[in-house]
Amino acid sequence: MNMELQTNTASEQISGGNSFPVKSGRSPLQTLQENDQLEKSAVQVTLQGRRELLEETCHTHTRKRRVLGPEDLRHLIVDDKHKLLYCYVPKVACTNWKRVMMVLTGEGRYREPLAIPANVAHVAGNLRSLSEYSTAEINKRLRTYLKFVFVREPFERLVSAYRNKFTRSYNTAFHKRYGTKIIRRHRADPQAEALEKGNDVSFEEFVYYLVDPQTQREEPFNEHWERVHSLCHPCLIRYDVVGKYETLEQDSRYILKLADAEGEVKFPATSKSTRTTGDMAAKFFDNISPFYQKKLFNLYRMDFLLFNYSVPTYLKLR
Repeated sequence: MNMELQTNTASEQISGGNSFPVKSGRSPLQTLQENDQLEKSAVQVTLQGRRELLEETCHTHTRKRRVLGPEDLRHLIVDDKHKLLYCYVPKVACTNWKRVMMVLTGEGRYREPLAIPANVAHVAGNLRSLSEYSTAEINKRLRTYLKFVFVREPFERLVSAYRNKFTRSYNTAFHKRYGTKIIRRHRADPQAEALEKGNDVSFEEFVYYLVDPQTQREEPFNEHWERVHSLCHPCLIRYDVVGKYETLEQDSRYILKLADAEGEVKFPATSKSTRTTGDMAAKFFDNISPFYQKKLFNLYRMDFLLFNYSVPTYLKLR
């Protein structure tokens, strides 16, 4: 099954005032469009700038538009009640956004996002993916629903994924599935225990694994370190809102306001204590040679370009 992407050109203008009209059967996308004539708030100006830059970058760097298939839509979560499509990106507050989507789609089963255990939020059957619908239903939703995605500085996201999946003792499934393979291929004279458990992968070895052409020849990247442009296809799907991890609370509030869902759910406040920062990412790159830094940057280059993240100052790319 293939589908031609259908978009609503009016949806390309992000806008709206600080106050929203009383809900009268409008979808979030219509609300977005109808507020086009009003004075834009600072948040709306920022969001419009993000999308315009995304469209320009796509135009510059995408030579050939291809047709979307169902596999491309697995990360798009559907809320038919509020007419929302959310493309989830691991390590960009996706657990909390999945919790919020469960409240919004749960017919009253859930009221408080943080009362939903993280593992429950990630159970596939608890939320509907756009890939489950027929071609006609997919196209209708792509055309008429508010489409949004949240992104993050690519190397902060990558270091966050490494810390979570390879340095936490409880992630034995990742250690077995990926750690053992990484150690076997990228460590000289590994110990038998490391080959069996895969629980002490260094960041350097993780980088070798990512830039090794054999890795992607064998299978796609795991979603936790796959590039956003490969998970959410922002040059094929026109996202109405590109939220950022750096402005998570304000962007999330804005989306819930557009959906007229502020009374139903509040986006959970995030803990800042353990999150991966730019300074932390810089320390992880200390041991990576300029040669491998450049290879890794080239791998994630499109995410830097599409979402307007500058080259980290700690990289030695010259």
